[in-house]
Amino acid sequence: MRKLKQFIAGDEDGDRGESFLEEDSDRSCSLTATQRMYAFAAWLAAGLAFMFLSLIVFVKPIKFALLFTFGNIFAVGSTAFLIGTGQQLTMMFDSTRVYATSIYLGCVVISLICALLIHNKILTLIAIVCEICALIWYSLSYIPFARTMLSNLMVRVFDTEL
Repeated sequence: MRKLKQFIAGDEDGDRGESFLEEDSDRSCSLTATQRMYAFAAWLAAGLAFMFLSLIVFVKPIKFALLFTFGNIFAVGSTAFLIGTGQQLTMMFDSTRVYATSIYLGCVVISLICALLIHNKILTLIAIVCEICALIWYSLSYIPFARTMLSNLMVRVFDTEL
């Protein structure tokens, strides 16, 4: 555990520098670095558990949509424990990914509306497919040139552009 803390803190030679867990990004958080790692792991595990459970109830689209959407929310929200909520929101609404974030959050809301209020299985499945596509596009925004490569691949394979 000590070596993991040193690695995360960037303290390989014993000199104590400020890690990404202890930056100024969110001084309002009263959790220690270890507690933040545990909270991150717990939220990520809960998100993955929700997504796994959603596969079990795949034949019931409304239950699938609820579990899958809450799994996504937990998984994406788990990183806020590592970098802080302020930094998380700043990164999410950065100019390079503001559209991807907005579309993803809109798809999450639409999925929940279709599942909870409308109770229409076909609309719920369409909303979930859109949510998955938006999550992929949002995730690719964190990898340099990934969206450009995917767009070029789509042009070559399907003769269309994203």
